[in-house]
Amino acid sequence: MSREPIIRMRSLRGKLLGVVMLTTLVALLVSLAMIVAYDLRAYHQSVSGDMSTQSELIGHMSSAALAFDDKALAKQTLSLLRLRPKVNAGAIYNARGKLFASYVAPGQDVHFPQRAEAEGMRFENGKLTLFKPIVDNGELLGTVYLRAEYEMLGRGVDYGVIALLVMLPAMGVAYLIMRRADYIITRPILDIRDVAREVVQTGDYSRRAARTSEDEVAQLVESFNSMLSEVETRQRALAQSNGELAREAEQRAQAQQEVMRLNQELEQRVHERTLQLEATNGELAMAMEEAKSANQAKSAFLSSMSHELRTPLNAILGFAQILTSDKLPSTLPQKKEFANHILKSGRHLLTLINEILDLAKIESGAVALSMEPVALQEMLQEVQSMTEPLAAARGIRMLFPDACAFSVDADRTRLKQVLLNLLSNAIKYNREGGAVVVDCSGSGPGLLRLSVQDTGTGLKAEQVAMLFQPFNRLGQESGPEEGTGIGLVVTKRLVELMGGVIGASSSPGVGSLFWIELRAIDPLPSLAGSEAARALAVPAGARGPEAPASILYVEDNPANLKLVEEIISFRPDLRLLPAPDAHLGIELARVHQPDIILMDINLPGMSGLEAMRVLRSDSRTQHIPVIALTANAMPRDIEKGVAAGFFRYLIKPINIDEFTEAISSTLAHIAERAALKAGRASKETS
Repeated sequence: MSREPIIRMRSLRGKLLGVVMLTTLVALLVSLAMIVAYDLRAYHQSVSGDMSTQSELIGHMSSAALAFDDKALAKQTLSLLRLRPKVNAGAIYNARGKLFASYVAPGQDVHFPQRAEAEGMRFENGKLTLFKPIVDNGELLGTVYLRAEYEMLGRGVDYGVIALLVMLPAMGVAYLIMRRADYIITRPILDIRDVAREVVQTGDYSRRAARTSEDEVAQLVESFNSMLSEVETRQRALAQSNGELAREAEQRAQAQQEVMRLNQELEQRVHERTLQLEATNGELAMAMEEAKSANQAKSAFLSSMSHELRTPLNAILGFAQILTSDKLPSTLPQKKEFANHILKSGRHLLTLINEILDLAKIESGAVALSMEPVALQEMLQEVQSMTEPLAAARGIRMLFPDACAFSVDADRTRLKQVLLNLLSNAIKYNREGGAVVVDCSGSGPGLLRLSVQDTGTGLKAEQVAMLFQPFNRLGQESGPEEGTGIGLVVTKRLVELMGGVIGASSSPGVGSLFWIELRAIDPLPSLAGSEAARALAVPAGARGPEAPASILYVEDNPANLKLVEEIISFRPDLRLLPAPDAHLGIELARVHQPDIILMDINLPGMSGLEAMRVLRSDSRTQHIPVIALTANAMPRDIEKGVAAGFFRYLIKPINIDEFTEAISSTLAHIAERAALKAGRASKETS
C-alpha cells in the first residue's frame, strides 16, 4: 500500500498530530544543523589561524639558525612545539628544500617529506599539514613544516549525539502538548461527525450540532446546522410535491386519451404532407436536371475559355520563338511585324484576363459599386474620345447626340466600362465604312435609355437569344474578328447591379441595336467641371528640351526598368533616374528633387507603400507627386494605393498611351500648381 492511501485513512486527530510533530522535528533539525555548522566553522578557523601563527613564529625564530647553519638552534626552536599537544610533528627545511631540523611529539610515528613543498595548508586523514616559507629582507631562507591533529570528524560525531539527546525529550514534550491541544481543536469537528451520522441513520433532520467556540470551527457548525435546516424544509416541500405528483398522474391519464385522439389527426396530416413531399421531390428532380445543365454549361465555358486563352498565347510564343531563334533569321521589317503581332496578342490576352476577372468578381458578389449622379454628356464625350481612333482606323463614322443634359444614378467607372464594351462591339462587328449611332432618350417615368446601333451584318433570332452567354462572340464563331465572348456577360451583370436592364435586337444584313435603361435623376445645369478636368489633362508644355523634367523610377526588375527607359527615350522633355530599391530611391529623391517619382510596390527590403510614407513624412520630398507602377491590380490593392497618397495608380503590363497620359497630366498639374503659387506671390508683393 502506498503512502498516500495510508495518510488518507488516518483520522483527523492523527493527521494534525503528525503535522505538528513533523514541523517540530524539522525546526529542531534546522536549528541544530545551523548551530553545529557555526561551531565547526569556528573550530576550523581557530585551528587554521593557530597553526598559521605558530608557523610564522617558528619561521621568525629560525631565520638566524638558517642564516648561520646552526641546526642545534633550529632543533631547540622546534622543541617549543611540545607546549602544543595537538602538534604531532614539525620541521625546518633550508632554502634548497632539504630537511634542516625536525621535531616529533612523543608517541608519534611521522615520516617527513623529502623536500619542502609549496606554501599551503591541507586536511587529510584527520590531520592538518602546513608549509610556510621563511623570508628575511625579501630573501627565502627556508620553509616551516607543521603537522597537527584536525578533530573535525570527531566533533561532528559528538554534536550528532548531543542533537539526538536534545531532540528526544523535545519531541516528547511536543507530543504531550499536542495531545492536549488536539482535543480542543478536533472536538467540535468530531461532534459534527457524530450528529451527521445520527441524521443519516435515523432520518431526523431536527438534530443540531453544539457550538463550543468562536473560531472558524464555530462558523462550520453554523453552516452545518443551516444546511440541516434547509434539508428539513426541502423534505417537507418534497412530501407536498409527492401529493401533487399523484394528482398530476391522474391528470396525465386523462391527457393520454387526448393524445391518442391527436395521434389520429397527426396521421392524417402526415399523409397530407407525404403527398406534398412527393410533389416537392418532383420539383427537386427538375432542379437537379437544371443543375446538371448548368454544370454542362460550365464545362463548355471552361473549354471555350481554354481555347480563347491559348489562341493569343500561341501567337505570342510562336513569334517570340522566331525572333529569338538563330535558325530562323528575319529582316528588320519582319521583326517589327512579329513584334506588332506579339503586342496585339498580348493586349488581347490582357483584355481577356481582365474580363474573366471581372466576371468572376461579379459572380462571387465581390464587386462594390459607388452609386452617384453621373452626367451623361460628360460620359459620352469621354467614351467618344476613346473609341473614335479605333473607328477611324476602319472608316466607321461615330454619331453621338449633340446634347444629353441628363444624369443617371450609376457607378461612374462601371457605366464607362459598359458603354466602352457596347461601342467596341459595334465597331468590331461593323462593316468597313459603316456607322455607329449613339442615342440618349427617356423611356418611361424616371428612366433613361442609352442605345448603340451599328450597321453590321446583324444576327439571327436564335443568335440574339444566346448573346449574353460566355464566349458567345455575338454569334461570330467563325468570323475573322477577335473577341473574348465575355464582354456582354460582364456588361449585363454590371447593368443589373446598377439597378438597370439591358436588351438587344438585330436584323440580318441590317445591323444590331443594344440598349440599357437606368434610373434618371435631375439634369446637371453645367458641364464646367468636365471642361476643367479635360483642360487639366492637356500637357502644360512648360518644359522643353532645354530643361527636361526629371523622373525617378524605383524598380528592381531590370526588364521593367529597360522598358520604361525605352519609352522615356522618345520624350526629349523627360530625363530618367533609375533606382533598384526603395532605400536608394529615397536618397536620390532627397538629393536630386525629381519632378515625378515612379514607384513599384513589391520592392526588396522596403515596399513601395513604406517608401511612400517615408517620402510624405520628409519635408524635402513630400511635395513630389508619386505614381504607382505595379502589377498589383486587385481592387483592394488599388484602394490601398490611393489611400496611401499615390497621385496616380498604373497597372502592369504597361499601356504606353495611358503611361504617357499619366506623365503629361502630372506635369500639367505641377505647372498649374507652380503658376498658382507664383500668382499668390505676385499679389503679396504688390
